Amino acid sequence: MTDIAKILTYEIKKELADRYFGFRKLIEQDKEKLEKQIRHATLTIEQRICLDLARIYILLGDEKMIQEFLDLTGLEKKIFYDPYLLESLTIRKRVFQGVRSSGFTMASRYKNLLLDSYETLVKHVAIYHQDFGELLEARETIEEEIKLFYRKHDLGNIMSFLRSLDYSSSSAAAPLVPGSGLTHGVSLEDKLRVTPPNPLDQSLPIIPRLIPLSQIRRPLKRLAARAYKLRVERFIDLQQKSEE
Repeated sequence: MTDIAKILTYEIKKELADRYFGFRKLIEQDKEKLEKQIRHATLTIEQRICLDLARIYILLGDEKMIQEFLDLTGLEKKIFYDPYLLESLTIRKRVFQGVRSSGFTMASRYKNLLLDSYETLVKHVAIYHQDFGELLEARETIEEEIKLFYRKHDLGNIMSFLRSLDYSSSSAAAPLVPGSGLTHGVSLEDKLRVTPPNPLDQSLPIIPRLIPLSQIRRPLKRLAARAYKLRVERFIDLQQKSEE
């Protein structure tokens, strides 16, 4: 190969590489942004929804009562539930630290605390659904970007074209060297391929929409009255812990 041919080959490879990796970098930046938003959503779940549910589970404190609550509110399973929640003094203290309830009697304070906790949970789940929808839309956009990217930059055709330029070339200075990058049976083409983000349900839980408090206030009050009779002593202890 003449020097001029080598220079032309190198320039063509460089231009293809610059175009390919330029678009690829934009997509990777979008993927990184999405991952950051997913991590933030996960933290929000831990700080809000998990805490709301833990408070309700502890207030009810009985497997049967908890199941009735789930059936009543539209939660099909015990999300973020662990029997240890009902027994751990440390968790109970943390969950109810600084929490205040209103009411003239201990029973009314218990009922209001349960209702208020559920109302807060409904609000936080609604916010989560909005965030989840935005994340889902962002992920779908990235998928479309990747599809468009490969319609314009077919990696197989690019690699074939590079091989046709200089199949025997192994110059270290040439970007996107054909045939290089083989690692444990993985081709360069496979290593350069852009993969879409993982499905959101692999990183975030699917939480159903909850029935508004206004629609189940009466049956929830009845559940609270029954649960209070079983949990009165522990509730008094919770109130004392929250005031410490």
